[in-house]
Amino acid sequence: MITVQLYDTTLRDGAQQEGISFSVEDKLKIVQKLDELGIDFIEGGWPGSNPKDTEFFARAQNLRLTHSTLVAFGSTRHVNSRAEEDLNLQALLQAKTRVVTIVGKAWDKQVTRVLETTLEENLSMITDSISYLRAKGLRVFFDAEHFFDGYKGNPEYALQVVEAAAKAGAECVVLCDTNGGTLPQQIVEAVKAVRDYFASLATPPVPLGIHTHNDAELAVANSLAAVEAGVIQVQGTINGYGERCGNANLCSIIPTLKLKMGIDCITDKQLGKLSDVSRYIAELANMPHYDRLPYVGDDAFTHKGGIHVSGLIKWEDSYQHINPNLVGSRPHVVVSELAGKGSIIFKAKERGIPIPKGKEIEEVLKQIKLLEKQGFQYDVAEASFDLLLRRAQPDYQPPFELVDFMVVVEKRRRPPSRGNQEEPLSEATIKVKVDNRIVHTAAEGDGPVSALDQALRKALLQFYPDLADVKLIDYKVRILEETAGTASQVRVLIESSDGRENWRTVGSSTNIIEASWLALADSIEYWLTKQAGKA
Repeated sequence: MITVQLYDTTLRDGAQQEGISFSVEDKLKIVQKLDELGIDFIEGGWPGSNPKDTEFFARAQNLRLTHSTLVAFGSTRHVNSRAEEDLNLQALLQAKTRVVTIVGKAWDKQVTRVLETTLEENLSMITDSISYLRAKGLRVFFDAEHFFDGYKGNPEYALQVVEAAAKAGAECVVLCDTNGGTLPQQIVEAVKAVRDYFASLATPPVPLGIHTHNDAELAVANSLAAVEAGVIQVQGTINGYGERCGNANLCSIIPTLKLKMGIDCITDKQLGKLSDVSRYIAELANMPHYDRLPYVGDDAFTHKGGIHVSGLIKWEDSYQHINPNLVGSRPHVVVSELAGKGSIIFKAKERGIPIPKGKEIEEVLKQIKLLEKQGFQYDVAEASFDLLLRRAQPDYQPPFELVDFMVVVEKRRRPPSRGNQEEPLSEATIKVKVDNRIVHTAAEGDGPVSALDQALRKALLQFYPDLADVKLIDYKVRILEETAGTASQVRVLIESSDGRENWRTVGSSTNIIEASWLALADSIEYWLTKQAGKA
C-alpha cells in the first residue's frame, strides 16, 4: 500500500507571502492545529535567520505533540567554509529538533551565477553539511532547490546533486519546482529519471519528496503527479500560502490523496477538521479566507442554478464530487434570478422558515427574478431573502412599517477658530407605524445614511429597547450601470451585528438614499423578526 508523508511549511515558506507575518504565539498555535490534523512534519522556520524564529524553537520544545514532528530549516554551509564552523548549521543544532531540512542548489546556473562558485564546491557543500548534521545524530531531509529547471538544462549535474545528498545520509531528497513553471508530465519524467538513476547505482535508492510552487497554477497537480510517479513525501502549505503565487495547497492535496487516490495520509476524523483548520490559520494569518478554495472554501459546495439545486434535493451527489461532511463542510444554496422552486424550498428548510405553498412560492420566485433584474442580489444578502419568504406568509405582520422619511443635507460654516471651510450636516425625519401607532421623529448623523439609521432607531427603541444591541458594521455601495452616470442603478449592501450574529441585507435603486433605506430597514426588520420568533 502506498504511504505518503505530509510535510507542512506554512510557518516558513507560507509566511513569505506578502501580507503575512506570524507572531511566535501564532506559530505555536498553528503547530498544535497541524498536529491535530495529522501532519507528519511541521517546518517551524529558519532558526538564526531572525530573532522570532529563534524564540519560536526555544518555546516549541515545551509543546506536547501527539503525531507531528517539528522540523528546523536551514541551508548548506557557506562557500569555502567548514561545516563545523558554519553559523547556519550551528543554528540548526541549537534549535534542538530531531529532524532538520537543508536546502542546496540543484541547477548548475544557480550555482555559478547566484552562489558564484564551482559545481564541485556545491557538491562538497551538500555532502559536508548533511554528513555533519548526521554525525550529530539528526535526521536530515534535503531540498534540491530548482531541481526541475536544473534537470531540464543539465540533467547529469542535477542527478549528481541528488546522489551526493543520498550518499551523505539524507533520509529523503525533496525535488523542488522552485520557480513553479514545470508541467505535470515534466514532473513525472524527472521523478522517473531519478528513480532509474538510483536503480543503476550500487547504493540503495533514497526516498523522494516533492515541493512545488504555483506560478503556473499547477502546484497541486504537479504534487499529485509526483506521488503517482513514486515520491513518498509531499510538501505544501495550508491554503496555498507562499511567495509570489504561493505553494502547493495542502487543503487540496490531502483530501485528493485520501478520497480520490485511496492514500490514507490522515484519518477520517482528522479529515473532518480540514475546513476548520483552513479557516483558523487564515484568521491567524490575518488573511481573508478565499471562498473559492476547493474542498474548504465557502463556495466549494455552493449551488446557485435552479437545475443544480433541484438535482441536489433529489440526489446529493448529483452536483457534488464528494460528500462535503467528509472535509468538515456542508452544501449551501444561494438564491438568485437563476433559482427555481427547489432553491426556495431548500433555503426555507435550511433557515428554518415555513415553506411557501402553491401560488406563494411562484410569487416569491417571480419577485426574486424581478428584483434581481432591478439590481438586488440575494446570494450575498440572505437576511433580505429570509424576509422575502416571511412576507410571503399570509399571516406575517412586520414589526414596523414606513410611512415616509425625508433626508436633508446642508452645509454649515465652521466657527472662525476652525477656519472658513464648511462641513456638511445631515438630518433625517421619519414616520413609522408600530401597532397602529405612528411615531414621528428626527435625528442627525455623520451622513445621510447615518442620520436615517439614527432616526429609525430613535423611533423604534421605545417599542423594542433591545434594538440598542444592533450595530451597522459595514456599508458598501456598488454602481451597476456606470454608463448612466449619476442616474445609474446602485446596490447597497449592509452588514449588521448584535454581537452574537452577523447578517447582510440589500437594497437597490437609482436613488442611493432609497437603496440605503431598503437595506437598512431590512436589517432592522430581520433582527426584530428573529427576536420575536425566539420569544
